[in-house]
Amino acid sequence: MSQKQNILIIGAGLCGSLLALRLGQRGHNVTLIEKRPDLRKVELDAGRSINLAFSDRGAKAMKMVGLENEVNELCLPMLGRMIHDKEGNTFMSNYSGRSDEYINSISRPGLNMILLDAAEKLPNVNLVFNQACTNVDLKNSKANFKEYNSGEESTIEADVIFGTDGSGSAVRNSMFQDHNFLFSFSIDWLTHGYKELTIPPSEDGGFRTANNALHIWPRGKDMLIALPNLDGSFTVTLFLPYENSDYCFETLTTPEKVNEYFNAEFPDAIALMPNLAEEFFENPTGFLGTVKCSPWNTYGSTLLMGDAAHAIVPFYGQGMNASFEDVVVFDEVLNQFEEELSKGNTNWKQVFKTYENIRKKDADAIADLAIDNFHEMKEHTANPLFQQKRKLEIAFEENFPSEYSSKYSLVTFNENIPYSEAMKRGRAQDKAILNLLDDGKLNDTMTLKEKLDLVQLETKEVLHDDAVVKNL
Repeated sequence: MSQKQNILIIGAGLCGSLLALRLGQRGHNVTLIEKRPDLRKVELDAGRSINLAFSDRGAKAMKMVGLENEVNELCLPMLGRMIHDKEGNTFMSNYSGRSDEYINSISRPGLNMILLDAAEKLPNVNLVFNQACTNVDLKNSKANFKEYNSGEESTIEADVIFGTDGSGSAVRNSMFQDHNFLFSFSIDWLTHGYKELTIPPSEDGGFRTANNALHIWPRGKDMLIALPNLDGSFTVTLFLPYENSDYCFETLTTPEKVNEYFNAEFPDAIALMPNLAEEFFENPTGFLGTVKCSPWNTYGSTLLMGDAAHAIVPFYGQGMNASFEDVVVFDEVLNQFEEELSKGNTNWKQVFKTYENIRKKDADAIADLAIDNFHEMKEHTANPLFQQKRKLEIAFEENFPSEYSSKYSLVTFNENIPYSEAMKRGRAQDKAILNLLDDGKLNDTMTLKEKLDLVQLETKEVLHDDAVVKNL
């Protein structure tokens, strides 16, 4: 590429690090700046998410930048959900009937470090830490910063600025405060918060429970989940209402109350958590919300990506994957403008607008799906009708792998299907199967193929009806 652009990326989390790496690989001069210290050189705060669910959309991004092998070494496969009832009984619900489809537990800081290391190796990428963005001059493509330790202020100019600074984005806040264009912004807070806890490794360094699953203790109003780590531990997350419940963050104020609650609701889990009460009061209570905003770009000089543009709740395991897919889609858009880029005639406004027109509907779709999955995980996974539906879907995928994919598979394992299309098709399939099961039309006298044919016919009718309603 003969014409290089000076690019400023604010926020060196997962999305910003990947974006810096990819734009650096494309030949741009990149400054990646982060308000926190370099996570490769400091001890991480306890009680914040240390592992995530990594799946096919994220893997596609790692292949794009040539890091798939390094990242795979951090992955622990999770084949499905291990459901725990109140009596301590468990059953496994696989994510797919196809043996090669599963998600992975992965270290958030470990993955971030791989991306930062790869970006730092490029001579045209500069990493800067401990610099908090205070505001952005959107029209003139300048950003102001304050150094964390000294308080010294500075300004950085660039051809374009990317805001990848998370759900509390300072870049987005500057857009919100700029009254020269119409900017819509909303945060839909969940009534539940979260608390991170730990199942430590066993005395011999092994896992205290099955490490090939994402463990779920669904209890209707609340839920506990656990993901395995490479060191033999599990990161456990409690999702609980803030208030208006017998057991909620407002009422769990003593170790005795915490132990009473866990003994009543999660007896098999508490047996694995020797430091429960200590961690409960040491670790912070986190907030969960969905961020939506529009537009993502201003003046052709600034673009929001990742959580800064579309933060979602974590219940589909797609937050990181969606942010990584942002970079993949943006890279594909840049390919469309390759000729202009090579000549130095880059119209960033058109690049940004094209990207947003493609990506916004899919970001909104995965946000809505994540809320759906929150209710599914805490309420429906233990429901007999839901379990019956999942067993049928697993059988379809196992026996007719090219003819059927569940909503979960469409979202998680089909990286070339946009989220919006996966949501539309998946919701129609769910409605079709549940209606047929509830009406008793999928009976034991039918072959599995006959059941599949009926489900597909009903799905087409649901899609048709939905399209009619949408066009009214």
